[in-house]
Amino acid sequence: MAQCYTKKDLMMGRSITKRLLETLREEIALASSLDIIISFVRFSGVILLLDDLKKAIARGTKIRLLTATYLGITEPYALTVLKNELTSSLDMRFFNDKTKSFHPKAFFFDDKMILGSSNLSESALTDGIEWNYMIVEDLDSIRTFHNEFEMLFSSAIPCNEKTIANYAKSRRPYRTIETERNEITANEVQQEALYALKRTREEGADKALIYAATGIGKTYLAAFDSLPYEKVLFVAHREEILHQAQRTFHNVRTRSKTGFFTGSRKDSSADILFASVASLENHLGEFDKNRFEYIIVDEFHHAAARSYRAILNHFTPRFLLGLTATAERMDRQSIYSLCDYNVPYRITLSDAINRGILVPFHYYGIYDDTVDYSEVHSIGGRYVVQDLTNNLEKDTRVELIYKNYIKYFSSRALGFTSSREHAIWMAEKFSLMGTPSVAVVSGESGSIYQMKRDEAVRKLEKEEIKVIFTVDIFNEGIDIPSIDLIMFLRPTESPVIFLQQLGRGLRKNKGKEYLNVLDFIGNYNTAFLVPSLLTKNVEKTNAKMAAAIPCKNELPYGCIADFDLRLIDLFKIMREKKISLKERIRKIYARIRDDLGHTLSRTELFENSSGEELELMFSTASPFRDYLAFLEDQGEDIPIFSEVERTLISTVERTVMTKSYKIPVLLAFISENRIKNKLTDEDVVKAFKDFYSSGITYMDMEKDKSTKNFSKWDDKQIFHLAKENPIRYLVSSAPDLFIPQNNALKLTSSLSPYLEDQNLLKEFSDAINLRKLEYFWKRFRKSESTN
Repeated sequence: MAQCYTKKDLMMGRSITKRLLETLREEIALASSLDIIISFVRFSGVILLLDDLKKAIARGTKIRLLTATYLGITEPYALTVLKNELTSSLDMRFFNDKTKSFHPKAFFFDDKMILGSSNLSESALTDGIEWNYMIVEDLDSIRTFHNEFEMLFSSAIPCNEKTIANYAKSRRPYRTIETERNEITANEVQQEALYALKRTREEGADKALIYAATGIGKTYLAAFDSLPYEKVLFVAHREEILHQAQRTFHNVRTRSKTGFFTGSRKDSSADILFASVASLENHLGEFDKNRFEYIIVDEFHHAAARSYRAILNHFTPRFLLGLTATAERMDRQSIYSLCDYNVPYRITLSDAINRGILVPFHYYGIYDDTVDYSEVHSIGGRYVVQDLTNNLEKDTRVELIYKNYIKYFSSRALGFTSSREHAIWMAEKFSLMGTPSVAVVSGESGSIYQMKRDEAVRKLEKEEIKVIFTVDIFNEGIDIPSIDLIMFLRPTESPVIFLQQLGRGLRKNKGKEYLNVLDFIGNYNTAFLVPSLLTKNVEKTNAKMAAAIPCKNELPYGCIADFDLRLIDLFKIMREKKISLKERIRKIYARIRDDLGHTLSRTELFENSSGEELELMFSTASPFRDYLAFLEDQGEDIPIFSEVERTLISTVERTVMTKSYKIPVLLAFISENRIKNKLTDEDVVKAFKDFYSSGITYMDMEKDKSTKNFSKWDDKQIFHLAKENPIRYLVSSAPDLFIPQNNALKLTSSLSPYLEDQNLLKEFSDAINLRKLEYFWKRFRKSESTN
């Protein structure tokens, strides 16, 4: 136990069993000043003392903390939490001598100090074997130690957003083995995420997306976070995920009544309901919209699909939590807008490897010239599956694959193929070559080499078979920790699928130090993107990042990326052949238009584009800055508008938005089926109240110092903000359109003949909605780039 003794008690021979945590809480509650010098700061320790420190600050206590980056044990996230919660009342610094180790552990309270072995972690404060000594009478000794603290503190580096971010980027964490406990408690990463979720709710969020790599325990995280809520809905697209989730929730919430809503069961009255997407969508009418307080959507990257949207639109929970290990939806559509671009916590694949949660990968890019992809038919930038399969099923290619497979002495491998037929063909070929293999694919069994997934996994784990070939059945919802080799046997057309499939083999397992990855690369369209998929910024990959082969410090800790020299030449040639920006945007539009079957609105183009594609479309060639002209260039038929109508639409498209204030003012002009010609101050105030009433818009105001507590403002304060900011800037930037009217605003009389034109209303509304989406997307991307 982490004990704390006092000099007086020791002299009297008393046995002390009080935990250090209890002693610290007692002393913090009384201290007028607190100085801490500690080797390592971990989130598990910070969260135990955070409320006590906040109460102390509220009393006026000044707190200083000196820690170190030595060995990478101090967690950047723990420091960020301290900075966020204790703000300017905390002076926190890094020890700045890299030539010396740093191991002091001491707490100074006015005329007392605690000196000992405990760092700031849960174990060190509670049940770890630690010795700590409180000095309460020896003022000379306290003064000597504190003078040393002052000297070290004065030469230390301030901990701010920049220095913490720099530490996080360079961190190579020390590997520790956590002692497993019998009771079910949140692990370190889950605690971090739970704190982030609690904080975002306190800021006013009613929905959030947790983006965490495989192996983090996202379902346990959801179960812990759901504890304050009585009625819970867990949604997933496969029944096996629902049954796994039910077992997890039962472990955490043993007294809650659980049930299923699937094709075979309809336990509608359960406190915690585990529902399949298909069954729930078909029976939405049976559920009141307020039936559930808390809704979890697993594999949230599917949530942009029509079936998921129907569910999300039907229910109005107090909180919606999305869980995903994947940044973008598989058909390239962004899913961030569905959770108000609120991602309070993320831990990427690279982070998980760096923190020792997943094993490193040893990646080998193998040059494959057995297929000429220029001869494979493609539609909309994607290869036609049957034609691709026909070209991949070559004896010369399987010989190349098998030769490299044998080289790495694998016990259990996964091979990802282009199609069902390709998987069965590969299983047959490998088996005939002496390596027992099966295909796990959808559809009825038509081959002796095809096997059901559960049976195949059991046989693989027993090494009765050596390889499972599959298409996408193993992408999500299942892990085989014993996998030691993954083979990519098809073109990498989707970064999402690449990362999902790579993650299948990164789970830790006894005796497993790393995962071997064999990628057979030819001259397919997106081959030059592969190197950037392996870097630390793998989840943020876009065409701009597609550069040369990554060097060692660009890879996660312990990872290797080795490419055949012929591939390096191939990537260089392919990068030089990239099409123009304008042509790329044209192709994005054409693909989405083909999918939807009609001329796209701005909102439709935005919501069906990936993050990478949006980056392109908000560049210098942005179609959104004159969308009607862009549509004309695509050969679309558009309504005929007068010059003043085009000017109104263009002004909305082009107006500068450093804040979101202009959006509610513009929305106030829309009244049912027409555009109003003028606004009263009441119109403006109501628009502001409606727009900033909940979710991401509410948070936008609460996070800004100038508008904090906006929800408590009176009408006069709200109108003053509107008049001095968006109204004033609209009038000054477009005086021919927006004219001051008493206290508020009106449109030029030149627009009067057109205000009931439904085409104008449609374009005006769409342009405003696009600017709202753009504003919050850009704000999200900015925050993402600093993580």
